[in-house]
Amino acid sequence: MERGRHFSMIRGFHLADWFTLANAASGVGAVFAVMAYLQTNDIARLLLACGFIPIALVFDVLDGRIARWRQESSTMGRELDSLADVISFGVAPAAIAYGAGMQGAWDCVVLMYFVACGVSRLARYNITASALSEGTDKVKYFEGTPIPTSLLLVVVIAIAAWNNAVGERLWFGVVQIGPWALHPLVAMFAVSGSLMISRTLHIPKL
Repeated sequence: MERGRHFSMIRGFHLADWFTLANAASGVGAVFAVMAYLQTNDIARLLLACGFIPIALVFDVLDGRIARWRQESSTMGRELDSLADVISFGVAPAAIAYGAGMQGAWDCVVLMYFVACGVSRLARYNITASALSEGTDKVKYFEGTPIPTSLLLVVVIAIAAWNNAVGERLWFGVVQIGPWALHPLVAMFAVSGSLMISRTLHIPKL
């Protein structure tokens, strides 16, 4: 009986939902690749983790286009998309930053703030999507930057990793603030998180 309910749920997935799941799987792949890098110190694993994020973005773009093309948008699809985005564009970039060397206690605070901002931004979007769409099927604009913009942060880390500027060689070094260490490069995550939860920044949705 329980197995039947599981298969019934899967049968209820639309084509776009499978692309959303591929987005989430890409984010999980990035996290696994970071863990492999921390175990092996093989820089190729860190670069692989970074590479999973643009792949996730491709799936994220395609799921929306497919849903509109097939006119299969649903509340479940929107929630599924948000959960996938939290993994691929919130948790995974934070894990990549940690793997790259932003491992001080202050760094961890900033990275947790970044993920929390991403979760808050997606929750707010889901709640206000109907109002923002003004009675149509398409949202006119984003309040705050979309969470997939974290890809830009990952690109910066990928460039640093390509140049072997990770760990103790991380750009801008490290500073000691009280008992905890802070890598100044982590500031880009603080800025990104703050822009995501901005209520005054309106970005047209293409």
